[in-house]
Amino acid sequence: MNEINQANNGNRRAFLKTAATGTAGIIAASMFPTIVPSTVFGKTAPSNRINIGQIGFGRIGSSHDLPEVIKNEAAHVIAVADLDKNRLAKGKVWIEKKYADRTGKEKYLEVKTYDDYHEILARKDIDAVIISTPDHWHAQPAMEAAVAGKHIYMQKPTSLTIKEGRMMADMIKKKGVIFQLGSQQRSVNPWPQFKRTCELVRNGRIGKLKKVYVGLPGDPAGGSTAQMPVPSNLNYDMWLGSTPEIYYTLDRVHSQTDINDRPGWLRLEQFGAGMITGWGSHHIDIAHWGMDTELTGPIEIEGKATFPAKGSGLWDVHGDFLVNAKYANGVEMEIGGTNPNGVKFEGTEGWIFVSRGNVGVTASDPGAAVAAAENKAFYASDQKILGSVIQPNEIHLYESPEQHQNWIESIQSGKQTISHAEIAQRSCTACLLAHTAMKLGRKLKWDPKKEDFIGDKEASSMLSRPQRGPYGTTRVKG
Repeated sequence: MNEINQANNGNRRAFLKTAATGTAGIIAASMFPTIVPSTVFGKTAPSNRINIGQIGFGRIGSSHDLPEVIKNEAAHVIAVADLDKNRLAKGKVWIEKKYADRTGKEKYLEVKTYDDYHEILARKDIDAVIISTPDHWHAQPAMEAAVAGKHIYMQKPTSLTIKEGRMMADMIKKKGVIFQLGSQQRSVNPWPQFKRTCELVRNGRIGKLKKVYVGLPGDPAGGSTAQMPVPSNLNYDMWLGSTPEIYYTLDRVHSQTDINDRPGWLRLEQFGAGMITGWGSHHIDIAHWGMDTELTGPIEIEGKATFPAKGSGLWDVHGDFLVNAKYANGVEMEIGGTNPNGVKFEGTEGWIFVSRGNVGVTASDPGAAVAAAENKAFYASDQKILGSVIQPNEIHLYESPEQHQNWIESIQSGKQTISHAEIAQRSCTACLLAHTAMKLGRKLKWDPKKEDFIGDKEASSMLSRPQRGPYGTTRVKG
């Protein structure tokens, strides 16, 4: 065990003892967030300081989540957990240096380290957690954090299965904590063109919406299958979590030398679904936003895909693919690798395409919109569409300055985030439905209210997976 806050040892021991029989132990060992509304003491008062624990210090945590959260003066990241001891040590040094650089004080903050994130959840003085872990380790810690009363920022996709995601969304709603998914294309910094596009579509600037094209690549085959000894610094059994036990090899997990290297688990179905959930969580979420279908899903879906041949290596997620979906409002969606990477909305009177790329453009700047069109991150059948002014009496979508900042501000205000748990569940569900369609290769009918397939027991059996104990969402109580 690494450094432990002695003041919390009693609570921690109590939590660890009870955690073995369910997450109810967290409740006994922790308290709900201690943030006092800023209207009481002012925004800079100590009572408005948000103490945060970072769960997972890998590629995304170190390059994206932590840098954005630490920019906010109200956020104090005081603990980090990782089940790779080398990454854990790097996380402590990284966070402390960031605060030292920001404040000019070398010893400004001492970050506590834990090789089991449950110890962060057991701390009374931590108000919120950032979950930057592999896909198969999203839903369970999010549910446990909600039970412990912690606010949650979580990387996408929401869950490994549709049923896990439903359990997570329901738990967060029940506990009333603030949740934000890392679907940062919704926020105006750094990509204002996505909100702008969705507002133009929702306000009829391309006529009646007929079809949405989503462009996503597939993943390559490859990866070494050579069995290797488990590194002494890695808790491999816990890393596998609720997924089946299987031998260790480097290309299955993450680099032991380069924290920014793309990890192999992204290309393995045991831990996710590949690009359809990886980037699909971004683009299909934007498609839903523009379609006004954020809280529902398709009613029909069919697909086909290529998967790596046996003997071609370790990785087994989809390669080239094509998926077609139909929604209750009559809009159709085509998702595939032959479409440009981005989202194209096609209506009866024109179309708009949007993707990433024009950082610095603001939605309220028509001149910047023209510049965006020139670099092809934001363009239309008629460029005049892009400069169209949204009138006060028209639809104005939720504006988030930046995804992590929106989360911090929502914790302070109690206002819902731009990517709350139900939106997160619905966008991930559409991705997982597309994956199911790829695997089965036939048209599937979906009931978005019941979140179940209609008349297809085989497809319904794929809504969940067996969970290996002692891990899994089914063991979280609260």
